[in-house]
Amino acid sequence: MGSQRLSAVIRTTAVFWLAMIAFAAISISPSFAASQLSAYLGKVQPGELFEGADRFGDPSGEPPIAPVYRGQEMVGYAYLSSDFTSSTGYSGKPIQIAVGIDTSGVVRGIKLIEHHEPIVLIGIPQAKVVAALNSIIGKNLSPVAAGKERPPQVEIVSGATVTVLVMGDSVIRSAVKLIQSNRLHTGGETGLNAQPDVKTLDLSRSDVKDWQTLLGDGSIRSLRLSVGEVSKAFEQAGHADAASHPETANPDDRFIDLYVAPVSVPTIGRSLLGDAAYQRLRSRLQPGQSAILVAGDGAYSFKGSGYVRGGIFDRIELLQDGQGLRFRDRNHTRIAAFAASDAPSLREIALFVVPSDFTFDVTEPWELQLLAQRSSSDARDKAVIPFNLGYVLPQQYISAAKTAAPLPEPPTQEHVSDRAQETDALWIRIWDSNRLNIGITIGALLVLTSIFFFQDWLVKRPKLFAWVRNGYLVFTLVWLGWYANAQLSVVNVLTFTNALITNFTWEFFLAAPLIFVLWAAVAAGLLFWGRGPFCGWLCPFGALQELLGKAAKRLKIPQLRLPWGLHERLWPIKYIIFLGLFGLSFYSMSYAEMAAEVEPFKTAIILKFVRDWPFVVFAAALLVASLFIERFYCRYLCPLGAALAIPGRIRMFEWLKRYPECGSPCHRCAKECPVQSIHPEGQINVNECIYCMHCQELYHDDQRCPHMIQVRLKREKFMALSTPESRGEKPAKTVVTHKGKPIERA
Repeated sequence: MGSQRLSAVIRTTAVFWLAMIAFAAISISPSFAASQLSAYLGKVQPGELFEGADRFGDPSGEPPIAPVYRGQEMVGYAYLSSDFTSSTGYSGKPIQIAVGIDTSGVVRGIKLIEHHEPIVLIGIPQAKVVAALNSIIGKNLSPVAAGKERPPQVEIVSGATVTVLVMGDSVIRSAVKLIQSNRLHTGGETGLNAQPDVKTLDLSRSDVKDWQTLLGDGSIRSLRLSVGEVSKAFEQAGHADAASHPETANPDDRFIDLYVAPVSVPTIGRSLLGDAAYQRLRSRLQPGQSAILVAGDGAYSFKGSGYVRGGIFDRIELLQDGQGLRFRDRNHTRIAAFAASDAPSLREIALFVVPSDFTFDVTEPWELQLLAQRSSSDARDKAVIPFNLGYVLPQQYISAAKTAAPLPEPPTQEHVSDRAQETDALWIRIWDSNRLNIGITIGALLVLTSIFFFQDWLVKRPKLFAWVRNGYLVFTLVWLGWYANAQLSVVNVLTFTNALITNFTWEFFLAAPLIFVLWAAVAAGLLFWGRGPFCGWLCPFGALQELLGKAAKRLKIPQLRLPWGLHERLWPIKYIIFLGLFGLSFYSMSYAEMAAEVEPFKTAIILKFVRDWPFVVFAAALLVASLFIERFYCRYLCPLGAALAIPGRIRMFEWLKRYPECGSPCHRCAKECPVQSIHPEGQINVNECIYCMHCQELYHDDQRCPHMIQVRLKREKFMALSTPESRGEKPAKTVVTHKGKPIERA
């Protein structure tokens, strides 16, 4: 009776859930949130988008963009990527990213302002995602907007692939749209048709200034870091071990005072090097070639203790327009002291000549990247994080002249086709680049479908079926799970439902092709077999549990079988967990995604146990439990299994066969079911069945199934007491010979 009441509750819940989704689907109406650029710019400092910028102008246009100023000079524009293109993440909410872009179409800065992505909130350090996005900084997207180049690709972060791809695609596509709109302008001249200023170094200015004046007007730029600030940066980047090994015991000690200045500029060079040294430098430089002075003091050396003559300076890198340069010994000259009388005495002063084969324009913004390195407890491993010191040459050293705008070249057919290809939606490009993985997944699903359709033939051959099932479980765990990260989650269910009642779009769900293909297969499988195909065959964590359980049996680890009464009261827990998550998602999707950490999938499959220790302990505890109780998590705690079981009740076929004697008097299948999904009365609870087909092996086994044993015994007795004629068989012909000649007789 208790089981019947519980089944009635589940049926009622299923009807309610399906009705809620149907109501949500009916009530969908497009809605577009008004731009909140002004509000979000309050969370961004101008200097985070443009080096040296100090204020934002008033937003204008639709979608709005805001000019960014450095003093009286406008250096570019700031905007929200979500105003220009879709940036919806797993949470179903827009990812708010502020982008700084100059008038030539170069991305100068990116700030991740707000997101609700669970993979980043719990599990993946946000610093990794930000570092991947920062690879776009310095890229000139004007050729991309003109169809002459392909969009740059962001670095992939394992475990957060879709989130990072959506973020990077949002930044790139929004910048391309803005460039194509011809709204980037200076002095009223617009976009790609603007007449650019030709910047040249003003060699006529060669006055000498003191150190403080050069520092004050931006001729010298500095980066000052304390040991504590660097330790905190290592900790935020996920390098806790390196953070615990500071250079000095006092966190207030100076890590480094780093200074940079282009001494190929006459005023700066004469002031810092002196006339004689500056003239020697000028004699070495080719026309247009630059030289940079780098100086530092503190506990950390920008040269590094491992530097040797003939080697590379591996702790600093010159960056401009997405290109990087590491200086070599042949580019380096050691300087003993500055010529300026009020200059500080610094431990390291180095003069670097930029090689002529590296494209560098001192009149355009550039950066010097300092790589802070620390050893961990294992001295062989080093953690590295970058600190960028940006430099923009003060306007006083630059002369600019207008040039006539060139007539635009008509796009060639090749450019038109390339541009059409690059303007494809992100999900199309992702599917195109994952053809092999998609093909393997679809092939595996076809194999599984064949297994189900020809199950009677397979289960009559237990040894072959055991090889097929174990092989498929290994494939699911190793390839589908650990390699392809195609682990479905209850978060997918919550996200889909949340998307139905907000702004539903297929693009984001299509951005994870293997997940999409698997969900399509699971949805179709629910109509035929219920939740069994996924839970029993396609869930990597379920496969891991079952394989560990098989190993435990081989190692003679005692197996626990809970009494039916206790088991029957424990398996509803997963339904309670799912309904709790489902209800919480209507209040806050972010909270629901955090609570969904009750699933160990992310820890054990996606991140492969490389995670904070509480998550690893939780996942490991569930796997240890599965050594004693087969598929412990699947039976009692899995909210995804519960979510699939509810709509799985609408299946159209009953593929699992039973005899009238099953349950009365025979209980063999119920006792041998690995997950106790067969009631003592004999019926199979499809909500709990993982479709392992063990009961179907017994169904056809005339050595173990009592019904089949009786059938076999009756057949053998009949065969023993009957003749071929009484059985209706055609008698065999006998051959006799007479005098060597064969004579046939019936």
